[in-house]
Amino acid sequence: MEKSTLDGKLFAQMVFEGANNLRANKSIVNDLNVFPVPDGDTGDNMFMTLQSGCKAIYDLEDDALDVVSTTLAKGMLMGARGNSGVILSRIFAGIAEGLSHSTTADVSVLSNALHTGVKRAYESVAKAVEGTILTVYRDACLYAAGTAKEDTTVNSYFNDLFDELKRSLERTPEILEVLAEAGVVDSGGAGLVFIFEGMLNALEGRKNEYSFESESEAPVVDFSKFNEDSSLDFGYCTEFLLQLLNEKGGVEAFNLDDFTAFLNSVGDSVVSFVDGTVVKVHVHTKTPGDVLSHAQKYGEFLTLKIENMTLQHNETTVKNRYVAPSMNKKKKIAVVAVGAGEGICNILTDSGVDIVVDGGQCMNPSVANLIDAFDKVNAENIIVLPNNSNVVMTADSAAELYDKAKVHVLGSKNIGQGYAAMCAFDPDCDDIEAMMQDLTDAMADVSTGMVCRAVRDSSVGGAVVKEGEFIGICGDDILSNSEDVEEALLKLSENIASDYDVILLCFGNDVSEEEAANVHGKLEKAMKNSEIVLINGAQPVYDYMIICL
Repeated sequence: MEKSTLDGKLFAQMVFEGANNLRANKSIVNDLNVFPVPDGDTGDNMFMTLQSGCKAIYDLEDDALDVVSTTLAKGMLMGARGNSGVILSRIFAGIAEGLSHSTTADVSVLSNALHTGVKRAYESVAKAVEGTILTVYRDACLYAAGTAKEDTTVNSYFNDLFDELKRSLERTPEILEVLAEAGVVDSGGAGLVFIFEGMLNALEGRKNEYSFESESEAPVVDFSKFNEDSSLDFGYCTEFLLQLLNEKGGVEAFNLDDFTAFLNSVGDSVVSFVDGTVVKVHVHTKTPGDVLSHAQKYGEFLTLKIENMTLQHNETTVKNRYVAPSMNKKKKIAVVAVGAGEGICNILTDSGVDIVVDGGQCMNPSVANLIDAFDKVNAENIIVLPNNSNVVMTADSAAELYDKAKVHVLGSKNIGQGYAAMCAFDPDCDDIEAMMQDLTDAMADVSTGMVCRAVRDSSVGGAVVKEGEFIGICGDDILSNSEDVEEALLKLSENIASDYDVILLCFGNDVSEEEAANVHGKLEKAMKNSEIVLINGAQPVYDYMIICL
């Protein structure tokens, strides 16, 4: 049935089906990544970002289009992962902005809203690269708007939009040489095509029930770890979504600052914000009943989760030893870094990092993950080391949202740059901006290379790589490839490490200590003028990482 207007209920169904379709095809999107490293980024990041928005709107009772679109955008922003996820969240943030005063939308309003999505997406990147998701989305919006007439329905508008999305995606290799060389289309653009294909399916009545996919199996809890002789040392992790209710006076009477102050008086690790008339809360407290009773003065719960953290602590001793305990007195400067692997995290914490957020290649943290870390460090100034090029935009988004401290994002794109920056870090510095420049300068003096297996045949920058070969990478360049991991590492070292006095050789979790020691000896012979320090980094993805200082 042709629709002349779009309402919030139908829009939500379209988004759910868009997520369903992306879920079914995310491996295809992952495989389109040009670089043949096992990242799995784009499809997974876009899906997890969209699913975070779906969770936000799943139980919404208000089906006004402006409420649904705004709630969706907020949920996507909090769950945004990786560059592709951040850009996707900004597209839907722009759409929500364009629909902010519309309980329903005709084609004209809808077209203008989608164009606002174009603006916000382009604004989200420091330097827009054409031939990517940005181009695909912009082309489709311009084409659909150009073909729209007075009698154009929402259905025909979306059909035109989707047709141009596909055509523009097919043109991306003509715009970006790296895509043409690899023989693929843009992965982010492909993800967007799958999303809008699902949205069009729902619009035309072809939809499925949406279910939330667990990222991993729930851990089995050993309840014997908390018995009649135990004591509640760590309280309860309490999380909920609270719908403010007019009948309780909540919509008018609720004051976020006062509510947050109450949460801080009965707990810590507080995260709370209002999105429309829904309050999102996270708090660690020994008296969750007090929190729930206070919250019910203003509304009722949409979701609720309470977990015994003492049980979790007893079971794992300390789940993440790289998270600093909450402090009552604010530090002047704290550092939050992203990293993976016990040895890598030790390097960062030993250099002065306060909290290491688990993540990096293959597992980009979300905006919410970083904001939670910001709360834990409890500092006046927070320096963020993303340590991965696909986390920088997520860090920027988290910094923009956070208002409890001044957050400074340093654009470190790998662990080597992050470590070099920490070598120049001065926790007692009074001039933060001057120190940020010092840290930036320190990053410029380090060279970082990684060795891993290629997950697909590829041609990048003239390097022809076969699936299963070991490749040596520095930045965006493949500098070596071989069926032998040692040969790939030694060739990489010849290219980037010959002029450095100190080289940290970090071996990954798939490399034995015996293998690493053998490689260490060969590297010492090849680099006679450098000191080679062997470190069990236990990092995923990369068999070896060399940090040249």
